[in-house]
Amino acid sequence: MKSAEKGADWLSGSVRAAAVERRLKPGQALFHAGGKTSGFYEVVSGTVRMVRVDRSGREAVLQVASAGDTLAEASLFSPAYHCDAVAATEAVVRLYPKSALLAALEHDPATAKAFAARLARQVMTLRTRLERRNIHSARDRVRHYLTINAGADGATVVLPGTLKDLAADLGLTHEALYRTLARMAAEGEITRAGTVIKLKRAG
Repeated sequence: MKSAEKGADWLSGSVRAAAVERRLKPGQALFHAGGKTSGFYEVVSGTVRMVRVDRSGREAVLQVASAGDTLAEASLFSPAYHCDAVAATEAVVRLYPKSALLAALEHDPATAKAFAARLARQVMTLRTRLERRNIHSARDRVRHYLTINAGADGATVVLPGTLKDLAADLGLTHEALYRTLARMAAEGEITRAGTVIKLKRAG
């Protein structure tokens, strides 16, 4: 979640006290689809990708979570995870146990309200992604993504993952995304340095 309410500060002290940290190496799985759910996670450092693999082996990126993001909230209400979570870099994650959080949601109205608000924001984010996927032009999809995800200056976007992750999020091939960004840079619409892209203001 890219907002002032990133992280899990909204959780009650009892839930935070029950948290367990885990270190991951690049490529190491945090959990697999079909595995028994144990709770939801906060990324303390590094990057974790949530992916789903179809029968042909093609990978769909559902979320790229970086420091301060949370993931797998829906697992609280499911007996099994519905996708894989894999560390894209060295990462530290914090598990908030399912039993502790469910108890807090039942007995603490403030926690329940904060959790409902987070889920509502996730729905809005998913709607935005669906809207973007319906844009035909690759360049217009990229523009839409950059505009929605620009920082406080209205121009700078720090990618949470790799260009490959961004391509999957946009529904483009990596090659199509790279060509689009290169063309936008060549024509002066953006500048790019690593994972930082800056929209250049007209005029």
